[in-house]
Amino acid sequence: MSEPSISVIIPVFNRKDLISRALFSVLKQTFPVHEVIVIDDGSSDATGEVVQQQFPGVKWIEQNHQGVSAARNLGIQRAAGDWIALLDSDDAWVPNKLACQIEALKKAPDHPLCHTNEIWIRHGVRVNPMKKHEKKGGWIFRHCLPRCAISPSASLIKKTLFEEVGYFDETLPVCEDYDLWLRICARYPVLYLDEALTIKYGGHEDQLSRQYWGMDRFRVQALDQILMSGLVQGADQVAACQMLHRKCQLLLKGAIKHQNEDLRAYCEALLKRYAVFTQVEGAGE
Repeated sequence: MSEPSISVIIPVFNRKDLISRALFSVLKQTFPVHEVIVIDDGSSDATGEVVQQQFPGVKWIEQNHQGVSAARNLGIQRAAGDWIALLDSDDAWVPNKLACQIEALKKAPDHPLCHTNEIWIRHGVRVNPMKKHEKKGGWIFRHCLPRCAISPSASLIKKTLFEEVGYFDETLPVCEDYDLWLRICARYPVLYLDEALTIKYGGHEDQLSRQYWGMDRFRVQALDQILMSGLVQGADQVAACQMLHRKCQLLLKGAIKHQNEDLRAYCEALLKRYAVFTQVEGAGE
């Protein structure tokens, strides 16, 4: 594996106070990147001024507000690098993050995705992830079913992989990463570095995960889509069906409680469609 070129993709929306931290962490990388692309998803604050004044070498692309998936997709399509390093505008990397990933990929060139362990900061305080948030490598499709098992900011992805599995689903306002990881991990093993090389900051009010109720609505949609695609078979198919069933049951209870008839009908239809798979004992655990 020759020295690869890396394109860093950073989507941003009204993050004038946070974007500099992310960009400085890219500039401090010990492995030089080919390019840094910031996609402004229709910001109305001074994000553009901050980036263009402080970081003149960054490629700045503007679009009307379409969401994080559309912003990432545009950046990936414009990227010239062999590998795509995603970074959310509120996160950061330790200086040797990319160097460690590239070195690991040289030893495992059949892996099209590498992700790392993380440091979690909430309201300025370091916190420890729970057991359910444990990261893994290898064939991790079933590990990806309960929740997002790979952080975009921790990932390094071969660009040609997007041509095979597709880009981020722009119909999903959240859980778009969950959906992509399912499509990738159903096809390939992933490489995991158990080193805390990515810093994830949380607790601020504009996090997408805090703006939508019932996040499992979107995970169920992603599960339905991958099952309908026919990509997963055997034990993986059963496990995905059982996870969809469990999530739908919880959503259905909420829909009935809050008299949400559209959600109720949607959940009941999915439960009926996949009912046969829930009878298989032991799969999907």
